[in-house]
Amino acid sequence: MTTYRVGLDIGGTFTDFVLYDGERRRISLHKCLTTPDDPSLAALAGLGELAAQAGIAIGDIGEIIHGTTLVTNAIIERRGAKVGLLTTQGFRDVLEMGTEQRYDIYDLFLKFPDPLVPRRRRIEIPERMDARGRVVTPLDPEAVRAAARRLVDDGVEAIAVCFLHAYRNPAHECAAAELLRREFPHLAASLSCEVMAELREYPRAVTTCANAYVQPLMASYLARFERELAARGFQGRLNLMHSGGGLISPSAARDFPIRLIESGPAGGGLATALFGVRAGQNDVLAFDMGGTTAKSCLVEGGRIEVAAMMEAARVHRFKRGSGLPIKVPVIDMIETGAGGGSIAEIDEVGLLRVGPRSAGADPGPACYGRGGSEPTVTDANLVLGYYDPAFFLGGRMALDRRAALKAVTRIGETLGLSGVETAWGIHKVVTESMAAAARIHVVEKGKDPRRYALVGFGGAGPAHAAGVARILGIGEVIVPPASGAASCLGFLAAPLSFEHARSHPVRLAPGFDAATLNHILAELEQDGRALLAEAGVAPADMTIERSADMRLVGQMHEINVPLPAGAIDESSLDAVRAAFADVYAQRYTAVYAGAAIEAITFRVRVVGPPPPLDLDHAEAPAPVQTKQKGVRQAWFGDCFVEAAVYERYALEPGDRIEGPAIVEEREATTVVPPGDRLTVDAHLNLHIAVAVAAPALARITAETPLAHAMRRIEADPIALEIMWSRLVTVVDEMWLTVCRTAFSLIISEAQDFACELLDANGETLVHSPRAMPVFNLCLPRTVKALLAKYPPETLRPGDVLVTNDPWLCAGHLFDIAVLSPVFVDDRLVGLVGTVGHVSDIGGTRDSLKAREIYEEGLQIPPMMLYRSGAPNEDLFEIIRENVRNPAQVLGDVHSFVAANAVGAERLTAFMHEYGIHDLEALAAVLQGRAETAMREAIRALPNGTYSNEVWNNPLGTPLRYPLKLTVAG
Repeated sequence: MTTYRVGLDIGGTFTDFVLYDGERRRISLHKCLTTPDDPSLAALAGLGELAAQAGIAIGDIGEIIHGTTLVTNAIIERRGAKVGLLTTQGFRDVLEMGTEQRYDIYDLFLKFPDPLVPRRRRIEIPERMDARGRVVTPLDPEAVRAAARRLVDDGVEAIAVCFLHAYRNPAHECAAAELLRREFPHLAASLSCEVMAELREYPRAVTTCANAYVQPLMASYLARFERELAARGFQGRLNLMHSGGGLISPSAARDFPIRLIESGPAGGGLATALFGVRAGQNDVLAFDMGGTTAKSCLVEGGRIEVAAMMEAARVHRFKRGSGLPIKVPVIDMIETGAGGGSIAEIDEVGLLRVGPRSAGADPGPACYGRGGSEPTVTDANLVLGYYDPAFFLGGRMALDRRAALKAVTRIGETLGLSGVETAWGIHKVVTESMAAAARIHVVEKGKDPRRYALVGFGGAGPAHAAGVARILGIGEVIVPPASGAASCLGFLAAPLSFEHARSHPVRLAPGFDAATLNHILAELEQDGRALLAEAGVAPADMTIERSADMRLVGQMHEINVPLPAGAIDESSLDAVRAAFADVYAQRYTAVYAGAAIEAITFRVRVVGPPPPLDLDHAEAPAPVQTKQKGVRQAWFGDCFVEAAVYERYALEPGDRIEGPAIVEEREATTVVPPGDRLTVDAHLNLHIAVAVAAPALARITAETPLAHAMRRIEADPIALEIMWSRLVTVVDEMWLTVCRTAFSLIISEAQDFACELLDANGETLVHSPRAMPVFNLCLPRTVKALLAKYPPETLRPGDVLVTNDPWLCAGHLFDIAVLSPVFVDDRLVGLVGTVGHVSDIGGTRDSLKAREIYEEGLQIPPMMLYRSGAPNEDLFEIIRENVRNPAQVLGDVHSFVAANAVGAERLTAFMHEYGIHDLEALAAVLQGRAETAMREAIRALPNGTYSNEVWNNPLGTPLRYPLKLTVAG
């Protein structure tokens, strides 16, 4: 039996290959340019070159594992099939309507991706199921037949079928599919009950249409690729990498091509798990930094975290909500616009910003010498001495340090910094940006990043890995061999696997329908076993993983919770509920007393055995003679110092290197800062012991006078940008907590709320970027009113204040504000607040016709909602008895309290980490910068008088609101 296995990853620019020789336990790497018109051409040519380099034939290869960007590129570039959609009568426009969410609250002309199926090819069919799967309107087969003929006449190649509530009862979809396959056998058909048998109509429709959109493309590609492989003598197995971190057969890929949408990044996550386990670390954080983006994902217990949804074809790549929701299992990672090509510039408040704009590969960074002039991260790292201009990409590309220095010096003049100081600032800002994104990804799961080791890979990752780890408080960095081809190597570690899911809401209380629940789990397992058996996996080698998406009854979002083995019945109910409470408490706060729990979607993943992958080492691209290549001047914050430069391919197990040092290989450069230590393990992984104790950025103590402290902060614009960015991440976490724990549509979906961080005087420091502007303006006034009733010196840890007074808050009683004080060393240092529009507050049903405030509903004056952590049960009872849906209203209030608790915890951690005694000086500087930026924006307006007017008719009498604004000076 052959021991050769190949991983190949087709990217947008390059196609990467890894050949694993199981007998010699070695890997060989290869790279060639992708052929966009037909990616199989580069894959086949590169495969032949790789085999020739290894002295073997393609027929000697036992398995090829294929990852590809074919699916995601087809959706982004709109190169898929001509698709038609059959949907329930009245639901033709679901693809257009989407959700109420706005990814940029200040953009009045938001753009979203066009639907994959235009309106003229979306046809309504008379049929309907209710939410329990009962037939309301029988399916009209003749209508299906007529719709299909119409679509065929229009030239469609594939049809998506998405009927309402098909996840509960797929009978109508299956009947429609049977008709289509019998009478129109040339059409590819995708059914929502097979592609995504889950509730929420919009993502289900989008995912089903996306599957149909790429189905003909994937089918023709695989047929051509398999045919060409056979012609070259290949007789082994071909498997494909899917987005959830496993392999599927070509047959399954033809049926469910949408599962391959993120196959490349999935390989990187698997490689992280592999390297972590081999290095003795089962809990690791992946850090993959390339040319345009940086990605992070968690591995716990040697397993990758998997999410249930991702976005494709975003209008704005790094703005969540601006893309198409694709509901498939996908490696749960966060991506930020920080890579080697990220451009540095001065922002509107005069601070250094790095990314998300990128120079790309053409013209690329200034140092590439291809016409690029804007400074990038690669330019900065070159100026700092981290890269050898003559050894970039192993010497295949020369870099121009003079051009890099010129580019960074130009923007440094604005900041009053030298070229090398600016380069250091660029390096630090982008490192902080990547660390901030990784921190959000970790802590929103209720985890502490300090528990993990960091695995750094990608072309630029090893140069920044130690810096990212230091910011996160991580003490160990692992840089694996062949880090530039991590995705391909991850493919070789992937088992065959497939996850099936089905929505069937069940309240987890005594008397629940255990028989139906267990029947669903059994069917999902059977479906998964059948797919893996088709791919050649023996039943005894299959492992079953079960979980459920659960929530508090009435919430809008779920969290995934593992289910115990065996039948789920009354005896296991307490264990399931306890598992949910544990996960919920880790991510948000404790489940409040009396809360009911429900399971919404059940998931079963069937996994085959892990493939053998016992690595010894990677082949060096050329013979090497000595370990230390020389020394190079490198900058680490204060001055240039001598850093020893090592050849990675010459390093041996047990080698120890003290920083500052630089380790070079063909695909990447590893930077070891002063004070850190590098060791080489038995598998040739580089381990960097990171000196985590970071000094306070602004070096401000309790004795530093305010004016002096402000000057110190202003004198260090890099530190200021880093601290400001961290505060923004605090309110971002608060925002996400509200979204994921709220109960009402208006909070969770329409997102009619805001989160803010304020100083101890109630003045705004930062607010959530997607917050409603009215709340940003009114919350400081509300906070001051609450502090007037409860002076700061009377507040204690655990206090929570509340009001919905329309004269103090946002203008009507539906807007409830919740405020929490933040203490450090028993001293009030700031405040966190959340305000949002609840769905009901009592009063008349038609609040627009209310003539008096008393008709609108319950008014809550400034009061204590919690005192030293103890709830004001009397106030909760008053609210409960005066609103129509108390579970929903109080659920939203609890989500506000949870968000404040998260914000307070993160702010306290930030201040301890950076040694900040209070926020007074930082607040003064930030508020001063914001005021200056606003004044500059006003000053940019032409002088003159501007006028406008608005009319409305609130009480039956037209009212005119004139406005006149004069700009002068």
